Amino acid sequence: MSAPAPHMHPDYWLRTIFASQAAIRGGVIRRSVRDVEMIVGRAAFERELKRRGYHAVENAGQFVIFCNNEPVRILC
Repeated sequence: MSAPAPHMHPDYWLRTIFASQAAIRGGVIRRSVRDVEMIVGRAAFERELKRRGYHAVENAGQFVIFCNNEPVRILC
């Protein structure tokens, strides 16, 4: 079995998504649950969110990631 492509390495993938302009500005990014589970795993993803103080919600096969440490309030 060959090594995964560099863009699919879990550490690289996490660094890349959190280096996006939206993430750097403290905005919102979205990633598919399937990609997260396949590339880094849910547990590692959640650990990284906690390490950064970020929050995320899951809906319809997507994670919506709030790249800041502000409280998240579900409106309805």
